[in-house]
Amino acid sequence: MWAENTKNGKVRFVERYMEPLTGQYRKVSVVMDKNTAAVRKQATEILQTRIEDAIATTAAYTKQDNLTLQELVGLYRDSQKSSVSASTYQRNFFATQSILKLLGPSTLVNQLSAGYVKTQFIKNHDAPGTINERITRFKALIRWGYDNDYISDINYLKKIKPLPDKEAREKLDHKFLEKSELSTLLDAMRVKHWHYLTALMVLSGLRVGEALALTMNDIDFANKVIHITKTYDAVNQTVTTPKTPTSNRDVFMQPELEDLLHEICNDTSKKKNLCGFRGNLLLCNKNGQYLRYYAFNKYLKETSSSVLGRPITTHVLRHTHVSLLAEAGVPLETITRRVGHEDSDITKRVYLHVTNRMIERDNEIVSKISLL
Repeated sequence: MWAENTKNGKVRFVERYMEPLTGQYRKVSVVMDKNTAAVRKQATEILQTRIEDAIATTAAYTKQDNLTLQELVGLYRDSQKSSVSASTYQRNFFATQSILKLLGPSTLVNQLSAGYVKTQFIKNHDAPGTINERITRFKALIRWGYDNDYISDINYLKKIKPLPDKEAREKLDHKFLEKSELSTLLDAMRVKHWHYLTALMVLSGLRVGEALALTMNDIDFANKVIHITKTYDAVNQTVTTPKTPTSNRDVFMQPELEDLLHEICNDTSKKKNLCGFRGNLLLCNKNGQYLRYYAFNKYLKETSSSVLGRPITTHVLRHTHVSLLAEAGVPLETITRRVGHEDSDITKRVYLHVTNRMIERDNEIVSKISLL
């Protein structure tokens, strides 16, 4: 480290380091008020930290052989901060925490194997659904590392397969509501804004965050579409971009949906005049602010438990939209585009379940017919 006097009487301390990726020398510097032994010590510590931070962004590329799982997770999280929503980042943060705990933070990434991963993931005897979710998140982490040149070989991932989940298959009927169940639920919802939100999600297939973020300007009656350009993150209480690129979309208003939106707009306008707020949200509280997701989820679970005998979540409303379209004969590709999915396993499963059930019902009807 060396010192340079500046024109304003202060001292610039400079240090040189070699960038691992390019082999070129770089400089870092810090300006201090004076040049004393104590100040030089402080400057040295600051410069060392800056050098370590600068090297960290490139060092992993040159150390594939000894990259630890903790280091890979750190790089993955840093990347996700600017590429996914806050809620998705939080979900993946805790998912990778579980992976680190099970596989070990000091484990070398290039030493991971299918046998080791599978053994560690099942050692706590968690439910198959929990283990399968863990496998999904682990594969996403490792594939990200491969796509960004931190890992050279990920062929072993093909050997890590989801566990048979009999309980999930048996509960598929609970992933959506039948028409009669939906009618019963809506009739029981006495709180008007929760009734509106439930009906809106079922008729449009919107995610709850997308529905809560809607403004009057997003409702395009002239072209009969809802413009989906944002989502409300209830965890961080902020509005962000939609979940995925395909989530940014226009949802066509079928007659039922159009009638509902007219009713909601009229009700919100009356509420605005009565309460005197100036907000522009489609659905809001008496102060014109965002409706609380957790209050809706609680009301939905309590009401459904009371009238249907089981609690449902907001995801069930979205899946109900898929099932109703499938029952109406709408192709899977059309449904996928409408709900803004790139590739959803549950959407496909609900669709196939409904269509297969319709085939069974048709076969049962034909079996009772005598044609000759």
